[in-house]
Amino acid sequence: MKITILDPSPGEEDEIIIKCRRLDEGLIRLIRDYGGDDPRLKCRKDGKIYFIPPEEIFYFESVDDKVFVYCEKEVYEINHKLYELEKMLPREFMRSSKSSILCLDRIKSLAPAFGGRFEALLTNGERVIISRQYVPELKRKLGL
Repeated sequence: MKITILDPSPGEEDEIIIKCRRLDEGLIRLIRDYGGDDPRLKCRKDGKIYFIPPEEIFYFESVDDKVFVYCEKEVYEINHKLYELEKMLPREFMRSSKSSILCLDRIKSLAPAFGGRFEALLTNGERVIISRQYVPELKRKLGL
């Protein structure tokens, strides 16, 4: 892939042009991250709607056909399925089990757990299990 950066002429608007043969998930995520869309997620709690920036989120968990958003001290509900969130979220998020998505930036420490799984201790003190199916991707993303 070739990357070209040009200095715009005076008075010319900044512009991003993407030339590609195929629009894959990585490019879609890049466009979403830098395309000017509001990155905040619309969540609910106590009958109110909250707009939560991804950088405040620790992890997502699916329980009984509902998806919950876990922040440092608060828990919200969101109307998206986990597979939808995977496509929407920035690259610091990854699936950690069939029922959860984890923010890698919130991991304080990792420890091996029974059966090839890992346990992540998050910066807010919560613990999240990474299923053995997702451990190789975790290691790759963290450079382990």
